[in-house]
Amino acid sequence: MLESCQNAQERWGGVHLLIDRWLQERSELIRAFDELGKTSEGRADTRADLQKFCEILVDYVSAGHFEVYEQLTNEAKAFGDERGLELADQIHPRIKVITEFSLAFNDHCDKGDCSDAPKLASELKKLGGLLHERFELEDCLIEVLHTSHKALVEAAEA
Repeated sequence: MLESCQNAQERWGGVHLLIDRWLQERSELIRAFDELGKTSEGRADTRADLQKFCEILVDYVSAGHFEVYEQLTNEAKAFGDERGLELADQIHPRIKVITEFSLAFNDHCDKGDCSDAPKLASELKKLGGLLHERFELEDCLIEVLHTSHKALVEAAEA
């Protein structure tokens, strides 16, 4: 019984901590994005703020694809959550499109092509809308693939 409890905690407690760290990184991404808004108003160093934002952006989208989504999917599979897995299959393609746009934005800025303020403002506006959509999709995945199993995890720990 104790071993079962430890296994559940090791397995799913780690997912919870991973999600917490990832959501903290999301908050950092949003703050960095907001700083870029101040930059466009002439209140900050554009290049430094843009570089910081791009670093956080790449870390965030990479963590989503290479850590969080995989763990959420594994959890759903372990609980036999076919509905959750089907939803994930529907959501992942849209998240992938947003990831590709985000990485292209980063690559574009790495080449130094973000110095045109009007064009940068337009791209940031588009990216902001896509990130907002992504956050909503990710929240849905967390709710369906992780939070919905919370009671089962707690029962396994008891």
